[in-house]
Amino acid sequence: MALDHLPVQNSEVYLMNSTHAPPIPPPSPPTPCERAPSPPLDDLVSISPTDTRRSCPTSQHLSKAVHVLSTEATALSCLTRLYETDPVARGGFSSAVEAITRFKGDKGKLVIAGVGKSGHIAKKLVATMNSLKIHATYLHPTEALHGDLGKVGKYDTILLITFSGKTPELLSLLPHFDQSLPLIVLTSHTNRSTCEIVNQRPDAILLPAPIHVSETHSFGVSAPTTSTTMALALGDALAVVISEELHVSVAAVFSQNHPGGAIGAALKGPQKVSDVVLQFSDIPDVGDKSITGAHLLLSAYRSKTGWVRRGEDIIVPPRHIKRLQPCDMDEPAMDIKGLMVPRSEWISFSADTDIAQATEWIKTMRRATAEGETQYNDDAILVTMADDEAVVGVIEIGELLG
Repeated sequence: MALDHLPVQNSEVYLMNSTHAPPIPPPSPPTPCERAPSPPLDDLVSISPTDTRRSCPTSQHLSKAVHVLSTEATALSCLTRLYETDPVARGGFSSAVEAITRFKGDKGKLVIAGVGKSGHIAKKLVATMNSLKIHATYLHPTEALHGDLGKVGKYDTILLITFSGKTPELLSLLPHFDQSLPLIVLTSHTNRSTCEIVNQRPDAILLPAPIHVSETHSFGVSAPTTSTTMALALGDALAVVISEELHVSVAAVFSQNHPGGAIGAALKGPQKVSDVVLQFSDIPDVGDKSITGAHLLLSAYRSKTGWVRRGEDIIVPPRHIKRLQPCDMDEPAMDIKGLMVPRSEWISFSADTDIAQATEWIKTMRRATAEGETQYNDDAILVTMADDEAVVGVIEIGELLG
């Protein structure tokens, strides 16, 4: 069979009248997971994740995590917008706050009920409410029908958490609640007519907590994720607003109700003198050489603490340094009156001494002797000592007394 002779096409380039160049090896394949440099931080404010479809397999778990975070952040943004603009949402929130605070916290409590993940959100909100001195309790819907309805008092407010708005266990409870008790429904519905619980209790207060995209569409499964985040965030908003409505100082109330753990320790503030003193080792040493007032002032200026010392037995505190005059600049620092504080004038305490105990002792000593006002004035130096008599830290009395 005859074959057609057609021109051959290829991508090679031929150079006329030249010697052959040595073969050039092909470029190396890209390193696995090689990606473009990260964008500047300023570009990370967007809640839309970058396209990571071309990223290597090892980064897929991070890609999915970013997708979840982005989805929930977008949902929160939409929820915020809803309560900024929607009359139903805004009216429902205000009515909920008024119902819960109608007795100014003197009587009644908030009874929160939910099933499944909504039940866990309910328990978390109860804990938050109680820490802010908003009396609240969790009511398990099933246990309620077997005796726990006794938790509900005649001054209480009911909050039901249900994404669907038609949770069977909550619908079963409705006939057993006193009709005079305010009923709040935290749900995905933004319209009263579509929520079954509201249809059965037309006087119920609607608190919409919708999601902009279904969880199945977002993540391929209807597991409560974005929806519980919305319920939790809206519940937190309710708790903060109610606490500010009931208490003059929310911070003081929270501090009183949360004495334990890291939060309690932070709220308490410093308790020991050692908590507030400046570490002696952090004070720069100007050495034993002869220095002038100008040199000492320069050393204090360079010091991160504002303090300087000369060896282990002389301290120069900030209050003294601030009193330096122009005429002192060329004078030997040791000859400037009232500048340096020798060890003999230090007031020593154990590092474990309570601040309250130390301040009370100082005030007592000021009153007890004629020299007390001078010897224990604000410029005086208080030092904390370790068990081996080594100096641990220093502070001016004026700083300690505030």
